[in-house]
Amino acid sequence: MADPGATLLARVAAAVGPSHVLTAPDDLAPYLTDWRGRYRGAACALVRPGSTAEVAAVVAACSDLRVPVVPQGGNTSMCGAATPDASGTTLLLSLARMQRVRALDAANATMTIEAGATLAATQAAAHAAGLRFPLSLASEGSCTVGGVLSTNAGGTAVLRYGNARELALGLEVVLPDGRVWDGLRGLRKDNTGYDLKQLFIGAEGTLGVVTAAVLKLFPAPRSQATAFAAVADADAAVRLLGMLRARLADRLTGFELIGALPLALCRKHHPALPDPLPGHPWYVLVQADDAAPDAPTAAEVEAALGSAAEAGVVLDATIAQSQAQAAALWALRENISEGQRREGPNVKHDISLPVSSIPRFLAEAAEALSRTFPGVRFVTFGHLGDGNLHYNLSAPEGGDAQDFMARAPAANRIVHDLVAAYGGSISAEHGIGQLKRDELARYKAPVELEMMRRIKAALDPAGMMNPGKILPDG
Repeated sequence: MADPGATLLARVAAAVGPSHVLTAPDDLAPYLTDWRGRYRGAACALVRPGSTAEVAAVVAACSDLRVPVVPQGGNTSMCGAATPDASGTTLLLSLARMQRVRALDAANATMTIEAGATLAATQAAAHAAGLRFPLSLASEGSCTVGGVLSTNAGGTAVLRYGNARELALGLEVVLPDGRVWDGLRGLRKDNTGYDLKQLFIGAEGTLGVVTAAVLKLFPAPRSQATAFAAVADADAAVRLLGMLRARLADRLTGFELIGALPLALCRKHHPALPDPLPGHPWYVLVQADDAAPDAPTAAEVEAALGSAAEAGVVLDATIAQSQAQAAALWALRENISEGQRREGPNVKHDISLPVSSIPRFLAEAAEALSRTFPGVRFVTFGHLGDGNLHYNLSAPEGGDAQDFMARAPAANRIVHDLVAAYGGSISAEHGIGQLKRDELARYKAPVELEMMRRIKAALDPAGMMNPGKILPDG
């Protein structure tokens, strides 16, 4: 009898070419560990198709032979969504070769691009056409279009432009049986039944493989302002958000909250970055853009911050006077995660809450966690404008980090129960993956889980697509 593994490798090699089928341990190693180093898996092979037809042939072979498939883009998942299990029976499917811009329709303000293109390359292609693709993440140099859609990524401009879900008009998807659904339509109105693309956005590869997308583009900003402001607490930050919204309306693109500790960790591990307003407990990074070339954006931001200072909402503020200064201020925000990673292990929470509830949540969470974990350090930052906090916890100064991490489930329970009490979400933009799969059973209503399982069973009855992700057992 033929070896099923050998049969699979022969079929996928015939589909994509032998040089794009990797089986050597050293070749596989970089793809078997997640970005955070939390999860390690094994795989029978890594396959790198170069077209949708090749993806379909690979997935069809896996379907025929009952081999699980784990799609992988830039492998930047924060929740282990792109890491296989330890069985070694899984096939890793990398979309890295599929990077083409298939079409850019400036009049329709859309771009059709393949799933393996990085987010930075997508932004650059839009920029070259005088337009903008606004989704922006710290990992944009390595995360891919397929990945950001599969996790419904958010980033720093959600306040104005929405999550990945709001930025995609159409998808092309290889289904679990190898068939291709061509939904690449650049329509802003299409009321012909169920909006199927929404099933695959945020599904983390558990329902199919996104191979291409039609993305919305926007006018490129011609007038920009970046400001950094110090505030006394989260309540002042929320008040400042309201004042800036009233003054700037949809020109307010980003509003990031940063605590003093995450800023200190960032600068500790990136000492070349500036320290613009030292000595304050909280900071806000503000971004405002306008497509009109002569818009007085900087003056409007300065006036709004001045009014906030007169009202006692802002303690101090600075406005970037050049692109270089603006980039340096954003680098302070974008390098927080890397600074924290270098500092040591930490308990991460990617949560969302009604903006109005955030000050009360922070106060209650700090009190509850400090009782259970005396000396715990709060590394809090995130996209306050859309209610998304990265509420991370580090061990007490000089404490045993490994012992602290062993108690992470207790910290998660405190944080997530309080988030649920405030009507929030335990995953705002990082997805569920492996990390929060069991937590989902606690915080999703039974009817929600039942509907999710029915959708999974309808599209992937054999459970071959990215098994062990999102849906809890049972």
